[in-house]
Amino acid sequence: MSNASTPSMGRPLYTAEERARRDRSVWTVVQGVLAPLQLLAFLVSVWLVLSFLQTGDGENAATISIVIKTLFLYAIMVTGAIWEKEVFGVWLFAPSFFWEDVVSMAVIALHTAYMYAMLTGTLPVREQMLLALIAYGTYVVNALQFFYKLYLARKGGALAPSEQTVLNNHAAQPAQMVDA
Repeated sequence: MSNASTPSMGRPLYTAEERARRDRSVWTVVQGVLAPLQLLAFLVSVWLVLSFLQTGDGENAATISIVIKTLFLYAIMVTGAIWEKEVFGVWLFAPSFFWEDVVSMAVIALHTAYMYAMLTGTLPVREQMLLALIAYGTYVVNALQFFYKLYLARKGGALAPSEQTVLNNHAAQPAQMVDA
């Protein structure tokens, strides 16, 4: 059985200090509550959006569901950044969650594009719904990334060597969002 701190396994997902900060953080609990609520909002919304696209009925319900899902996303992203700052010392792009944060930015951008289109009417309703489904597709990718990291965290495992190589390359670049 391998140890999470074994160098050949790569960087551990959390150092002992980071794990202790994670376990003490109220934001860990907040994330644990918001994530399943966002998932539930997503599932209901997908059903409502697909139903609208198929029948043409239920536009208001589908639109409201997308707005609710997006508000959950914004809440989880803000509280997630606070959590990341508390646990890793950076607001975003901590080495252990770098790629999850990159994909999260795409998820936020697409959801925000939907909100803009919906509020301004720059896209017809059908295209708004299709944009929401594209945003939801990126959300699924991002959720799978986080489920994988949750699996690693529960297993106590380290990042895979390929992930470690990417993180080492990223760490060599000065573009970290760190408070002075």
